[in-house]
Amino acid sequence: MTVREGLLVLADGTVFEGELIGAERDGGVASGEVVFNTVLSGYQEVLSDPSYAGQVITFTYPHIGNYGTNHHDDESRRPFARGVVVRDLARRASNWRSTGDLDGYLRRHGVPGIAGVDTRRLTRHIREAGAMPGAFGDTDEVTLKAAAVAEPGTDGVDLVATVTCTEPYAVAAMPGGGARRIVAYDFGIKRTILRHLSGLGDVTVVPATTPAADVLARRPDGVFLSNGPGDPAAVGYAIDAIRALVGEVPVFGICLGHQLLATALGATTHKLPFGHHGGNHPVRRLATGRVEITSQNHNYAVAEASIGGDGGVEVTHVNLNDGVIEGIRAPDLRAFGVQYHPEAGPGPHDAAYLFDEFAALVDATGSR
Repeated sequence: MTVREGLLVLADGTVFEGELIGAERDGGVASGEVVFNTVLSGYQEVLSDPSYAGQVITFTYPHIGNYGTNHHDDESRRPFARGVVVRDLARRASNWRSTGDLDGYLRRHGVPGIAGVDTRRLTRHIREAGAMPGAFGDTDEVTLKAAAVAEPGTDGVDLVATVTCTEPYAVAAMPGGGARRIVAYDFGIKRTILRHLSGLGDVTVVPATTPAADVLARRPDGVFLSNGPGDPAAVGYAIDAIRALVGEVPVFGICLGHQLLATALGATTHKLPFGHHGGNHPVRRLATGRVEITSQNHNYAVAEASIGGDGGVEVTHVNLNDGVIEGIRAPDLRAFGVQYHPEAGPGPHDAAYLFDEFAALVDATGSR
C-alpha cells in the first residue's frame, strides 16, 4: 500500500505529522473544526452521526478500525463529518459482523482522514486551547494553516440545513409499540433514536423547517426534537416552531433538540471550550441523586444563569465533570429535554428510561 504522507495544521499554527487515509479531497486539503471523542468503540456510529457536520473527529482511543464496518451500524444515510484523525488505523478487520474495513468505508463515503497522528498531544492541546479549526492534506504547512484560518467553524452557521431530510417520511411502530402518533423533527436524527421512538408508536419524521401548524395538523400525541449539529442560535426557524408547539402537545428533546427547546422557553446557550464528545460522561439526576454514565456529543450548552425565575423551567440533570446543565423540564407545558444521548449508539444505556418517561407523558396527556 502506498503511503501518503500529510500534515494536520491547526488555526494557531500547531502542526502534526501523519499519513493520509480515506478519500482524497480535491485540492488536497480538508478542513473543519477539530474536536475529540473519547469512546473506546463505536467509531462507525460516531462517524455517521450527523451532529458532526462541519467537524473533524479525533479519536482519543489509539487503535481504530479493528472490527471493521457494516451497514447496520450506520446512524444516518452517510457521514457528514469533514474528516477523521486517528493514531493507529487497523488495516485488517476482525469481526463476524464486518463487511468492510474502515479505510474503505471512508473512501466510499468521501471522508478524508489522517492516521499516525499523536492524538494524545492533539487532545491535550484542544483541552488547553479549546476546539479550533484545522486543515490536513498532502500540501505544504503554509497552505494548510491558511485553510485552517479561513475555516469558519460552527459559530453562527446553520448546519442543520445540511443534514435534515427534504421530505417527511414514516417509521412504523415496532411490534407491541402501541398506537401513539409521534412527530419527530429531523435536525440530524440518528437511526438508533428512531428505533427507540418506534418502540413507542408510529413515527413521522419531518424536515427541520416544518412549521408548527403543519405538525399540529398531523394530530400527534407527542413531538420529538432530535439531535443535530452546530450552533442552536443559528436555527431560529426551529425555535419559532417549538415555541408554538410547547403547551399544545408533549415535547421531548435530545441534544440540539434540548438546546432549542430551552431557547424557546426563554433560556440562552453558549459554546463550551471543547465540548462533550464521548461515552463515559457522569450525569446526576437531581430528583433521585442517581448518577448515570452517558453518551454525549455537543459543543454548545444551555447557560445556567438563564434557567429559573418565574419561567416554570426546572433543571433536572447536571454534568458531574463541569456542572453543565444536562436536563430541563417545564411541567406545566409538558416539555422536557436532555443534553446527552439516552439512546446511546454508541455508549451506555443508563438513561434509556427517558423514552419511557416520554411515553408516560404522552399517555397521561391523552387520558385528560
